[in-house]
Amino acid sequence: MAPRSSSRLGANEKSPRRSSRSPARSPARSQAHNTNGKSKGKKEKTLDYTSDGVSDHDILLLPGSDFQILGVLTVVGAIVRLFRIYQPSSVVFDEVHFGGFASKYIKGRFFMDVHPPLAKLLITLAGWLAGFDGEFDFKDIGKDYIEPGVPYVSMRLLPAIMGVMTIPTMFLTLKAYGCRTATAAMGAGLIIFENGLLTQSRLILLDSPLIIFTAITVLAFTSFNNQQEQGPKKAFSPSWWFWLTLTGLGLGATVSVKWVGLFTIAWVGSLTVLQLWILLGDTQNVTPRIWFKHFLARAFCLIVVPITFYLAMFAIHFLCLVNPGDGDGFMSSEFQATLNSKAMQDVPADVAFGSQISIRHHNTQGGYLHSHASMYPAGSQQQQITLYPHKDENNVWIVENETQPEGLDGPIKGAHAWDTLKPTFLEDGSVIRLYHITTDRRLHSHDVRPPVTEADWQNEVSAYGYEGFEGDANDLFRVEIVKSMSDGAVAKNRVRTIQTKFKLVHVMSGCVLFSHKVKLPDWGFEQQEVTCAKGGTLPNSVWYVEQNEHPMLGEDAEKVNYRDPGFLGKFWELQKVMWVTNAGLVESHAWDSRPPSWPVLRRGINFWGKDHRQIYLIGNPLIWWTSTVAIAVYVLFKGISVIRWQRGYSDYSITTFKRFDYEIGTSVLGWAFHYFPFYLMQRQLFLHHYLPALYFAIIALCQTYDFVIHRIGSLGLRERPSVGTVGAVVFVGLSIFVFTLYAPLAYGNPWTQDMCNKVKLFDTWDWDCNTFHTDLAQYSVNANVANNAASTASPILPPEQQPVPEAAAAPVEEDPDFPGLDLDGQKPLSPLGDANVTPQPPPAAAGAADQNILSREERIEYRDQDGNILDEAQVAALEGKVSFKTRYETRTRVIDAAGNEIGADSAEPVAPPHPDVEGRNPNTSGEVAEGEAADQPATVGAGVAADVGKENVAEKEKAKSGKARPASEGNDATRR
Repeated sequence: MAPRSSSRLGANEKSPRRSSRSPARSPARSQAHNTNGKSKGKKEKTLDYTSDGVSDHDILLLPGSDFQILGVLTVVGAIVRLFRIYQPSSVVFDEVHFGGFASKYIKGRFFMDVHPPLAKLLITLAGWLAGFDGEFDFKDIGKDYIEPGVPYVSMRLLPAIMGVMTIPTMFLTLKAYGCRTATAAMGAGLIIFENGLLTQSRLILLDSPLIIFTAITVLAFTSFNNQQEQGPKKAFSPSWWFWLTLTGLGLGATVSVKWVGLFTIAWVGSLTVLQLWILLGDTQNVTPRIWFKHFLARAFCLIVVPITFYLAMFAIHFLCLVNPGDGDGFMSSEFQATLNSKAMQDVPADVAFGSQISIRHHNTQGGYLHSHASMYPAGSQQQQITLYPHKDENNVWIVENETQPEGLDGPIKGAHAWDTLKPTFLEDGSVIRLYHITTDRRLHSHDVRPPVTEADWQNEVSAYGYEGFEGDANDLFRVEIVKSMSDGAVAKNRVRTIQTKFKLVHVMSGCVLFSHKVKLPDWGFEQQEVTCAKGGTLPNSVWYVEQNEHPMLGEDAEKVNYRDPGFLGKFWELQKVMWVTNAGLVESHAWDSRPPSWPVLRRGINFWGKDHRQIYLIGNPLIWWTSTVAIAVYVLFKGISVIRWQRGYSDYSITTFKRFDYEIGTSVLGWAFHYFPFYLMQRQLFLHHYLPALYFAIIALCQTYDFVIHRIGSLGLRERPSVGTVGAVVFVGLSIFVFTLYAPLAYGNPWTQDMCNKVKLFDTWDWDCNTFHTDLAQYSVNANVANNAASTASPILPPEQQPVPEAAAAPVEEDPDFPGLDLDGQKPLSPLGDANVTPQPPPAAAGAADQNILSREERIEYRDQDGNILDEAQVAALEGKVSFKTRYETRTRVIDAAGNEIGADSAEPVAPPHPDVEGRNPNTSGEVAEGEAADQPATVGAGVAADVGKENVAEKEKAKSGKARPASEGNDATRR
């Protein structure tokens, strides 16, 4: 074969043919020894795991000039991050939820969130220290902070300060890798002027805490790895232990903010395995005892410490959330019983004929068997049977025997016939009827298809009959105890409260009472469907008794209650619920994006828009694209180097080549761990999910620059360090220039349509330039009348999805609710009220955008199903026969100086919903007010009217889906 020319990286480093050694971060070892133990022609090296070309890069020993540069960069970063942090002075994007979580923490109201609690706890602490009392609910995007005195600036300061901390962390990380000061300063500058990182760090969001804890972990592990590579002399030293322990704490903090921290754990874990593998190969200095000492040290610091930290965060979480809230419906009955006012008093253990009971479904978050005075619109058109997740008087049933008990004068009539008789306990195989107290109907099934699940193996379940009706054979159900799921020997033979799990088999058809995660439509108030299934799966066919009361079971009767799950039981249950809910966020969304689009910055996310301003999450294109190029360069380099190694070249014997491969390879590995797993996820994904990977990409970019400028001698730049400094300054300067072009979208600053269109490079960058004024002077004019003018909400849907505005007045928002009650169902409607939305004029009426609001009024109209207005007599005739639903329509009339109406408008939602955090119970969208039905025991007395009110609450929640909502709307998270 013809001889191959060797590649050249260092000044005097050639690439000879390789030996049989594989390309790896090999330790320095002696190459040859004579018989007297002396090396031939080379200085003798110690045979240990010290890496070639490694020096001590202890960041605690940096010169004072480096710390001065670090201080200047931090100050600049603080100015950029904190500039006008008070704007906008209203709720933005997911501040609805993460600010709302702070309110719930302060109030102690339990909520369910798919993210761990650390960042939310820190935001709450910041608000509480600033005097936040939790009364502001962060309910709507655009809701004003100023008038209620919310310390929102203090709460935003927490993620902002964490964003500032990322700047010195990047600088120190690059120094720990061995980069020159100019390169480290360049990396810090790129973090300062990266628009996406800036936008996320100025709002009450979780990504800034996630990035800083990821960055601290990278810094700590890089410093520990530098100690490790220096060989046995640094092993188990104080600095070695310090950086290893800090790595474990960083991992714990990162995964306690978001489960994205699991990718960071994978990165650290893979490099730790590599370290242990190299240690295993040093047979001269690392004995089995020392190797296990290394292993146990890492196991403790990188496994035990993070797990302990993670558990501690949930312990604090549970200590704060001691009251019922809108998330407890996700949890099991045992979990809910640990909350204040949710704890159930001890109830009689044995269930007898005549007992008043509530029956709970075992599988789908424990909803109650429920009925209300509403009929199916199709099928039998009999009364609905549903599953409802809250305690309610309409969950109460009387257990009747299949025949009435005999008295002195014949059978005793009525559902209460057993109240004065000696209790007869329900046993396995008992045939019963279930009598619904509030509507005087019995649980019933027949050979009719359910209105929703129209399958041949499913029968409709209804409530049938009337007061005094003796019932028929289709009311009979046989109790079949599921012994494998029942707790205790007695509970396997007769029905006992909580302990016995049973099926209810319809005697006439053989089908089994069944429920699954299928919602009824609007007419069923989106409660969960209950059917009678032939061959239904066991978990969805299993029920148990929760509440139990019988007049003849005295105080001395045996009592039972839920078991206390303890901290670990609650912790594990919550992890499972978080996982299932997070995995279920699969619906498409107007602003979602997929992983292939992230490295090229194909599109962003619209956060907020109002008063001709907009906040849109978009990165700095220069930083984004060059970091992606750096990743691609390393991948190309690795591919070529592996091919050359296979062909017999010994590039890996060159120290600079080997260091380039390993050091940049670790950063690219971190990027890959934080990027490629998203390809496996079917859930909704957004641009901000790429930010941790972007951090690693920027590190790789800076490392590549440092190697090219300062460490590869063959390029001739190593002897001219000023070139590297000038190059870093020029690149940061260009980044600043690009940053300023897109800064209005990060700060929500005034912008013009022309300026916007000039920098909008792609159609997929789908913010709407028509949102902005044509001249900056128009903003100052608007500011003078801001307190009296109707502000203009920017369009939030992508331009191609926006409806064409009409000239006629259109309803802006609507809310079904109790007739005659306010939005919370608490107090009567006032005849006068303020409009709740800010209208936006169509183009035809743009000139009226800043007209004064002269007056507001509220008028009540009654309409039938066709929209016809009803007069008072018609309304009076319908009272008691139909239920009314309140629909709020905010209509804005804009008039000119002469009093002529010049247009009407329709408001757009302020920000897009994407389910990423909080959610309602997946078994129902009906949400009772906290402290009301959800906390009440299952007692009879309020009657059907209360039930109608409860169902209207469900209607209200559904209608809110049309309002301006955050990116993480809870209802979307669970409506599957």
